[in-house]
Amino acid sequence: MILILLIVGLIAGVLAGLFGVGGGILFTPALFIVFSDAGVARPVLWTIASSLFCTFVSAFSSSVRQRQQDNIYWSQGIRVGIFGALGTFVGKQLSTSTYYSEQEFVIFFSLLLIFAAYTFARRGRQRTENAIETAYKKIKFRRGSLIGGAGGFLASLAGIGGGTAMVPIMNLYYRLPIKQAVSISSLAIVTISLAGWVQLGSMDPAGGGLTAWTFGYVDFGAALPLVIGGLLGGFAGAWLNLKLNRRLLQWGFALLALSVALKLLSDVYM
Repeated sequence: MILILLIVGLIAGVLAGLFGVGGGILFTPALFIVFSDAGVARPVLWTIASSLFCTFVSAFSSSVRQRQQDNIYWSQGIRVGIFGALGTFVGKQLSTSTYYSEQEFVIFFSLLLIFAAYTFARRGRQRTENAIETAYKKIKFRRGSLIGGAGGFLASLAGIGGGTAMVPIMNLYYRLPIKQAVSISSLAIVTISLAGWVQLGSMDPAGGGLTAWTFGYVDFGAALPLVIGGLLGGFAGAWLNLKLNRRLLQWGFALLALSVALKLLSDVYM
């Protein structure tokens, strides 16, 4: 199991470095399967909290690389992240309620994966990456509140950093260059994921996790292999970003997202 989580962490780290999605899109399903199979109480909350911790480390590493590449937008990333932190508080009210069971969680996360598959497939249909590139734009207050709020709300419900929503909104809707969108997303996810896992970590869990190293609903022991893999994968993602065909990567990610969605739905409903 540790080896599997380590491999998943490597893949998630590569995705975080390439697309600014924070890695949670793979952290979450891996942890959900582990916690559910172990029979822990309230596996959804353990999954969300632990995945957000993994995402926090991955996003921090990604932002460091963005800074080294001189592709960092401090004020905009921090602004979006602050609104995202507020969004996590709103989302937490729903994710911790009795109405948000395993079935609702799987349906919501699967729909999120399908949306992610659509957005990346749409990018893959572009003849060149520059087809949707425009000049540098500044994210102001109103747009920052919308982008960050959406990302933070998703973070609390799905255990992701919110990049799955924020990057498409900035790149496809507000027409920001993809490099700028990824950089802002990565920096914002640091604040969003930190706010998310600290809030859930401050709660009194209904039973224990998988290991003894826990903080509220955050299981550091289960998250550690993912974190290590994510950090190593992040460096690989930065290198692959310069080597691989981006269109093929977009399509590959879309297929992966659909496969994970089908896996989660089949485990819960079949």
